[in-house]
Amino acid sequence: MRQSQLFAKTVKSYPKDELSFNAQILIKAGFIDKVSAGVYTFLPLGLLTLNKICDIIRKEMNKIGGQEILMPALTPKNVWDQTGRWDNFDALFKLKGVNKKEYALGATHEEIITPLMKKFVFSYKELPVYIYQIQQKFRNELRAKSGLLRGREFLMKDLYSFHISEENLNNYYEKAQDAYFKIFDKCGLKDLTYLTFASGGVFAKYSHEFQTLSKAGEDTIYICDNCRIAVNKEIINEQKICPNCANSRLHKEKAIEVGNIFKLGTKFSNAFNFKYISQEGEQKDVIMGCYGMGPSRIMATIAEIFNDDKGIIWPEAVAPFRFHLISLNQNSQAEKLYQDLKKAGIEILYDDREDSSAGEKFADADLIGCPCRGVVSKKTLEKNSVEIKKRDSAKCEFIKLDKVIEFFA
Repeated sequence: MRQSQLFAKTVKSYPKDELSFNAQILIKAGFIDKVSAGVYTFLPLGLLTLNKICDIIRKEMNKIGGQEILMPALTPKNVWDQTGRWDNFDALFKLKGVNKKEYALGATHEEIITPLMKKFVFSYKELPVYIYQIQQKFRNELRAKSGLLRGREFLMKDLYSFHISEENLNNYYEKAQDAYFKIFDKCGLKDLTYLTFASGGVFAKYSHEFQTLSKAGEDTIYICDNCRIAVNKEIINEQKICPNCANSRLHKEKAIEVGNIFKLGTKFSNAFNFKYISQEGEQKDVIMGCYGMGPSRIMATIAEIFNDDKGIIWPEAVAPFRFHLISLNQNSQAEKLYQDLKKAGIEILYDDREDSSAGEKFADADLIGCPCRGVVSKKTLEKNSVEIKKRDSAKCEFIKLDKVIEFFA
């Protein structure tokens, strides 16, 4: 993509109305634009990164049997009444349509997925089944001051699993845990992310969160020095004992919740009378699980963690472009290299701007944070080369023009 054609621009200073670093840096770098507190537009660079995170998530969900659908954001009041959550889900955005019919914007989708599956699943032969979506969620947060970490509108991947037994649910639950860690690994977060025991609320004794260490985190977790399992502060007991291995050596950290998984049991299947016919011909309750992950929250977490005083340092798998090529003195060799790299399938942002100084181009490249920067100038062409620098390194190297594609192979 030509940077001269990129309508969204970087800005020189951090926005004064943002308290969170992730929103400050993403706005400054031209990835997002603030509409109101907790509501953002994803600009071209931001959407490229967000879609890459979604693609990573989608691939791992498909590997564990997930089938993707898309449910409505506008949900009727009657399904919330059926589960008793219309009056006690305090974050619901509620609105009225024609004839005073009431709706809620989807904060979560158990009320939609359960009656949907009831229309198609009748027998044990059709279970288990795993359905997911990646879709906007809406929550009427009292506090929306953490940028993309706590939005009133945000992107969520929610997968729902349906089973004939607790044992079957437990087996899939472990597969989902493994898939989540593969996702965080590909996003560059695995070494900082912990499986964390949390309150199960009305569903179970425990649920599990995936918490990524960060000073920007709103959660406090206690990490077991023995097994690397963590416990959310909300359920830690006075002795601070690990519920996984009974070890008492736990240390405290701040963290960002980037995913959560629940064993829902039969709460929602009971509410909608969703049953299946067993092998013995008996009607039994379908047992459910729920697996949530926020792509936009992951994006914000990466921005909070991977940065320096110049800008963002994106892990390669989620960077908007793999290579940021800068042309100085508007030379034809840079244009040819850009075209050759595009033809080779290399994701490239080409800074061909005529009205920007070299300093401005270098500053924007560091701010945007693509993994690799290349410069074509009079100096480099004297060596028939491109000056290439990794974003996370101070070292530069000269690569011959006819070897640049090979460099990215």
